[in-house]
Formats: sequence, structure tokens, C-alpha cells
Amino acid sequence: MTICTFSQENDTKDLKKAEKITNKGKFFLYWGWNRANYSNSDIHFTGKNYDFTLHDVKAKDRQTPFSFNDYFNPGRITIPQNNYRIGYFLKENYTISIGVDHMKYVMVPNQTVKIDGEINEGTSYDGVYNNDDIVLAEDFLKLEHTDGLNYVNVEFRRFDEIGHYFGINHKNFQINLTEGFGAGILYPRTDVTLLNKERHDEFHIAGWGASAVVGLDLTFFKYFFIQSDLKFGYINMPDVRTTIDPTDGATQSFTFFQRNILIGGRFNL
Repeated sequence: MTICTFSQENDTKDLKKAEKITNKGKFFLYWGWNRANYSNSDIHFTGKNYDFTLHDVKAKDRQTPFSFNDYFNPGRITIPQNNYRIGYFLKENYTISIGVDHMKYVMVPNQTVKIDGEINEGTSYDGVYNNDDIVLAEDFLKLEHTDGLNYVNVEFRRFDEIGHYFGINHKNFQINLTEGFGAGILYPRTDVTLLNKERHDEFHIAGWGASAVVGLDLTFFKYFFIQSDLKFGYINMPDVRTTIDPTDGATQSFTFFQRNILIGGRFNL
């Protein structure tokens, strides 16, 4: 009788072991969408006939209104703010990946900010400024990183299965907590109209960024997952192109807070 009980216990342990999902050596990829908030930032503009700084400039994101065509049509899925990434499980709980966070940064128009510096462009905005108020009207400045604010980054993450804390132990469903950090470059296509000058409007490496992330991952049937991330980061762009004149430029830095919904899969090669 004792031997029989011992055998049943071993069978139960073996079953649980068989149901455990293993990730080491797997690749993964995902696609998803984001919303983002940005801190106020100081923007310093320089050129042959101007050198001025705008203080505490407000900006917002610009997510595309939902439609099946824009979000799931392969020819249009890059239009909304999106995230995509490919990575590899170095160990059971650790991953390395590379991806792009395609955000959109839009300066709020017609806001009033403080300005310091000098403008001598033969316009109505010419003058010397010392902590003066100025309205960011369209004939003075329009600034957007809308195609987009592209954060190309490498991420390291840890994954921990937490379903067992809620009594979930099934081979076809797993709950993971994930957290990590990343760093990379900013490769925006910046749309700037400054004092009616012709804009640059080309992709350009403008600076760098760093970020930390925490997320919740729901894995189905071992290979498919839905993930929700919260990401906080810092962006520093000392080389923003503003006009077709290469001597014109701008610098700015700010923080961002991103909320993401992601859909992906894991696989072995």
C-alpha cells in the first residue's frame, strides 16, 4: 500500500514536470501599438542668423484612430504608433532583443512659452529676447517627429512565471511578469517649419535614448502571447535637422512614458 502511494506521487510530479513550458533557446517576435506622454522640454535652435531657446515646450503623441484597415492591413500597419521586436531567450528567464518603438511627437501649436536669444532673419520675429513670452504660431514654428520619433533599441529582460501564485499550472496557459532595460539611438524623420524656411524632412540619426520597462505576458499554447508593457525612458537629441541648410539645427531632451499592447509568438529554429 505504501509503495502504491509513493508511485502515484511520482506520477503526479512527472505530469507537472511535463506541463512546464521551457523557453531557453527560443526566438520570439511581436508587433503592437503604443500611446505615449512626453515631459516638457527646452529646445535650442541655431542657424546663421538666429540662436534662441524655447523653454518648457509642451508636446503630445498622435495615435491613429482605430480602423481595421489601418491597424491590420499589411500595407498600412506602419501608420499607427507601433512597436516591433525580435529576440532570443539566452536562458530560461533572460532575453536579449532588438526593436523599434515608433512613437509620434507633436509640439502643441499656439502655446505660449518663454524665449531667450536672438533672431535676425528679416521677419516680424526679429529681436533680442530675455525670458520673454512668445506664442508658437504656425508662421513661427511647427515641430513634429511624426514619421516618427523612432527609438531603435536593444533590450535585456527577465521573465518570471507567476501563474502558480494564483493556482494556475497548465501547459497551455502561462502568466509571466517581465522587466528590463534598454538603450539605443533616435532615428526620427522630423517635420519642422521654422520662420517659413524649407524643411529637411529626411530620416536622420539625432541622438540616443535609454529606458526601463515592466510588463505582463499571457502565453497561450506555448507559442503565442499577448503582452502589456509600461515603459519609461529618456531621450537626448543633440542633432535634430530642421531645414535643408545643414548649418541649421536644434537640440532637445525629454522623458517619455509609453503604454503598449503587443501580440507575438515564440518559436524554435
